[in-house]
Amino acid sequence: MPVTERALELAMTAAQAAADKKAQDIVVIDVAEQLYITDAFVIASASNERQVASIVDAIEEALASLPEKAKPVRREGERQGRWVLLDYVDIVVHVQHAEEREFYALDKLWKDCPTMPFVDRDMVDAEAS
Repeated sequence: MPVTERALELAMTAAQAAADKKAQDIVVIDVAEQLYITDAFVIASASNERQVASIVDAIEEALASLPEKAKPVRREGERQGRWVLLDYVDIVVHVQHAEEREFYALDKLWKDCPTMPFVDRDMVDAEAS
């Protein structure tokens, strides 16, 4: 079963919120065919714990401000600030310190799943100028 419209909306909103806070290597992975518990993973990296927290805050704020508000049903890892997981049921967001991202390699673990294209709107605006 493909990613739902709602999951796509949440994933792209979360990815853009992460990009707005200068997250690196943002990837949206369609896991709908492999997992029954969620449709997509959003994975983003940050260079330090403070940036991880800032990205997480921005994602939560962006998803809560959608017309059909979204709040995470589960949140893990905030205390350490190295890898924060936000579970929105339709999507799961992973914001990782760059070292954790490299070590755990979620991208490689889910490499058989298709990625969904995400383009930072600031990049599009910069290219149009």
